[in-house]
Amino acid sequence: MKILVTVKRVEDYESKIKTKPDGSWIQTDGVNYKANPFDDIGLEEALRLKAKHGGEVIAITAGPDETDPKRNPMTVLRNALAVGADKAIFIKHPTFLDSDAAARLFAKIAEREKPDLVLMGKQAVDSDANQTGQLLAEYLGWGQATFASKLESLESDAEKKGVPGIAVGADGKSAQVWREVDGGLEQLEVALPAVVTCDLRLVKQLRYAKLPDINKAKTKPVESITPEQLGVDVSPRVKVVKVEPPPARKAGVKVADVAALVDKLKNEAKVL
Repeated sequence: MKILVTVKRVEDYESKIKTKPDGSWIQTDGVNYKANPFDDIGLEEALRLKAKHGGEVIAITAGPDETDPKRNPMTVLRNALAVGADKAIFIKHPTFLDSDAAARLFAKIAEREKPDLVLMGKQAVDSDANQTGQLLAEYLGWGQATFASKLESLESDAEKKGVPGIAVGADGKSAQVWREVDGGLEQLEVALPAVVTCDLRLVKQLRYAKLPDINKAKTKPVESITPEQLGVDVSPRVKVVKVEPPPARKAGVKVADVAALVDKLKNEAKVL
């Protein structure tokens, strides 16, 4: 199998995020960056599928070519190579890419590489748009399965040994995907090639890169390409008008007794 995996560099969700005074974006000074956790799950699932079926895993990302290695998207590609990806592609673009632009860029790469499967995180934790996977499937004309999860019956010793949660048919022409829905799990069968977005419970344990593999990944070639070379106009179709911090939480109030609590819940909070 040939599997294309997206790995996006995002702001670390454990960092303290502040907005710029003019509300144009967030302040990036002092903010840590890491791979999108949902994309990490997609990468792990791709590596498990490769271990089971053989083939190739290609990691791809898009973003600015920054000098600071902690902020450069190349870092997440090097990590993907260190844990087992066979190839990496970096689409260099200096400014913000909305979900539609990212999907059109990835579609061009998919048309060129002709993967059997595209695995993506269900969303990126910076914008939380949850749109790129669905847009990509539409541009490619492929089937899609979103929010891929795992049946409890699959969570066994075999799963711990690396058996993937997405089941590819013996003929290599279809895959079964269990996805999270309200109230449980839904089983889908999609024809390959397809786009699958990955949820948190698809993988319980990620693999970690070993030091020798990290050192080897530093010297592995990474293909760099621009949107212009792909023939894609990435002018944003979504405009960020203003960024505001969430309202500060109000301090709690102590009540004298249960009757006072019920009164506040009913007449002030309006939850009863």
